[in-house]
Amino acid sequence: MTATRKGLAAIVIGGLIVTLGLAFLVSPLASSSPDGLEKVATDEGFIDTAEDHELADSPLAEYGVDGVEDESLSTGLAGIVGVAITFGIALLLFGIFHARRPKADGASQTRASATAGSARSS
Repeated sequence: MTATRKGLAAIVIGGLIVTLGLAFLVSPLASSSPDGLEKVATDEGFIDTAEDHELADSPLAEYGVDGVEDESLSTGLAGIVGVAITFGIALLLFGIFHARRPKADGASQTRASATAGSARSS
């Protein structure tokens, strides 16, 4: 692994650790007020027609982890799960796009080396 890749890996891992920490610590501080759509539905008087969606009973519904009694802990854990899922999807997509990227041909690498060598000798 080159020094550039090691540096990039350290930045990504460090960023992930910071993001996970923030998700766990800051998520419980989020406002419990209704979101914009819910507020408009209340203000306009059609909130009573709202129905639960198909994922309303999922383990992460309502910004919490099902089965965890402590609301702050539940919200923090949901934040960590959300970050982990997002990071996993991003990693998968970057891997797919990186694999599809055309490889540099040997001729262009040789030209670059020759150019660098001639610049040093001048």
